[in-house]
Amino acid sequence: MKNQLGLDKEYDETILVLQGGGSLGAYQAGALESLSRAGIEFDWIVGVSIGAINASIIAGNPPESRVDKLRSFWESVTTDYPPAAFAFSSASSQSLYSSLSALRCFTFGVPGFFLPRVEFPFDELIGPGDTSFYDTSPLRKLLEEHVDFDIINSGSVRLSLRSVNVKTGQVVCFDNLETRIGPDNVMASGALPPGFPPIKIGSDYYWDGGIVSNTPLSYVLDAARLGKSLIFEVDLFNSKGKEPKTINDVLERRKDIIYSSRTRTSVAHFKEIHELRRAIFLLRDVIPPEIASTPKIAELLSHGEERIFAIVRLVYSGAAFEGAAKDCEFSRVSMRRHWQAGRAAVDSALLSNQWQTPPNGVSGVALFEHDERLNKFVLAETD
Repeated sequence: MKNQLGLDKEYDETILVLQGGGSLGAYQAGALESLSRAGIEFDWIVGVSIGAINASIIAGNPPESRVDKLRSFWESVTTDYPPAAFAFSSASSQSLYSSLSALRCFTFGVPGFFLPRVEFPFDELIGPGDTSFYDTSPLRKLLEEHVDFDIINSGSVRLSLRSVNVKTGQVVCFDNLETRIGPDNVMASGALPPGFPPIKIGSDYYWDGGIVSNTPLSYVLDAARLGKSLIFEVDLFNSKGKEPKTINDVLERRKDIIYSSRTRTSVAHFKEIHELRRAIFLLRDVIPPEIASTPKIAELLSHGEERIFAIVRLVYSGAAFEGAAKDCEFSRVSMRRHWQAGRAAVDSALLSNQWQTPPNGVSGVALFEHDERLNKFVLAETD
């Protein structure tokens, strides 16, 4: 990992965590553009749903091609309908524009991504591969055009895609350190029911991992290697919001809460255990060797570890006019707005130097978020 900020000298690995969120995923692509412009590369990328698609494009291309491939993908799955000329500046007209765009996607699908089925999805005679409203087979071709799976499986960048086994309900992780990643693994991570069909891999069917956990931060904290880790978490749903005033506001707020990350809670719980592990690790230096070598004490000391985490959390705040279908709206106008918002979020984060040095607190874990009052990234309270 080499970059203009000198983070390669401060951290042992840099990790990118990408949440699910449909068309809002363009925000992640914009964030990646600014991160790439700053020279920040990743040792490990973890994604769910649309985050898994973005992650596979990033991991499946050389650094100099990633932004172009992301842009090509997002241009391919978005349209200029309604025409951009109808996206007037007033909130009401923009709301109508977004609603018309979402209605078009619900009715006709997204060419190159998913298309409505012609058969009736409630017919019991339909096979298990057809238990969805849309057919996602076009996505396979698009992935093959934008992802070099040989690069992914070379292991130059670790890639983990989260999914869930339909029968067992257990979350699974397709990891290129353990299994060969192909289009099916990416599609399985984004197979959100009932819109999209389950994907068969081996003898099992898999759905979108976001229906269990839309942000795999806890997995990353548990599985990160020893040393100092810098984590960029790019979320598409904001747990914070205003009190709903209309039924559309209620539906949007409900979706935000369901699919938002519980980052502060996850970090707080992790810190409790991690502080204990770090304390055990420090005991190694003060316990006499003859005591440390006894079986019971040696077993206790084996639970100690010295890992340090800095987490930079970027969250798409959304626009007031977007509504409950904001993640299903694939207009090119909205895609470019989301992309620009992702770029701006990273540019703001890069102005802060707090996270650029590993934390030295007791817990060894620090979370940095954007403070709207101060208009900058600061250390967040997690206790």
